[in-house]
Amino acid sequence: MADLDDIKDGKDFGTGQPADTSRFFLKGSADYDWGMKARLSRIFNPASGNTVMLAFDHGYFQGPTTGLERIDLSISPLARHADVLMCTRGALRTSIRPEINKPVVLRCSGGNSILTELSNELVAVDIDDALRLGVCGMAAQVYIGAEYEHKSISNVVQLIDTGARYGLPTMAVTGVGKSMARDARYFGLASRIAAEVGAHLVKTYYVDDGFEKITAGCPVPIVIAGGKKLPEREALEMAYRAIDQGASGVDMGRNVFQSTSPAAMLQALRRVVHHGETGETAYQLFRELELEKAA
Repeated sequence: MADLDDIKDGKDFGTGQPADTSRFFLKGSADYDWGMKARLSRIFNPASGNTVMLAFDHGYFQGPTTGLERIDLSISPLARHADVLMCTRGALRTSIRPEINKPVVLRCSGGNSILTELSNELVAVDIDDALRLGVCGMAAQVYIGAEYEHKSISNVVQLIDTGARYGLPTMAVTGVGKSMARDARYFGLASRIAAEVGAHLVKTYYVDDGFEKITAGCPVPIVIAGGKKLPEREALEMAYRAIDQGASGVDMGRNVFQSTSPAAMLQALRRVVHHGETGETAYQLFRELELEKAA
């Protein structure tokens, strides 16, 4: 057993030496089987190695939050601009047309609400239903340091183990409570734990100081959460910095569907994530598309 009094923060992250992707374009994924790689190749664009995911799973604990009152009206028209949709099975079946034909990462944890302890979740989707829906991945929260930390990790492990039988990858999402630190040390810990238990990709938050250590210390791809709604220029700049510092994409919700022009925001994000445009250049594109729509 490790001596808890002698834990030292890592220092040598080799940030100047990228992970070996010579055998498969995603880091840490070269030795998965064919089906797993095929699904990951739908989630991530093999040409850029990155992804633009549109998250609209917020209703599973927040209810009809702003921008998601009518998913059929607000989200369905945006789907063509995203690489991947992240949602619940209820939203998928009721509000997203099958002919949109976009890869889906399915929210598979639930059982909580904004009125209760957020970390007290359960696995809310059976693997058979995930397969029936034809999704490309499953997702669940890990709440490191929260009251129900162990339960949340167990949920992710259950998805990893059941998904592995069918070549279905699992994304661990690092959840945070009100009292938790939002810094590189915390997200580095949470992301690494998620990867160590077998998650195939991790969704976590961008931090201004030390994010490159989070990505370097996580042996599987990281996509960043959008978090709270930011001005469009700031959100695009955050995406640019995250990609520049080792992230493999974004999974944004409020910064898209609460934008003044959601479709323009998604297109601008694609320029950052897949083409390496700076946040400022992408913002200029956003403004042009926004003005075109208003004309």
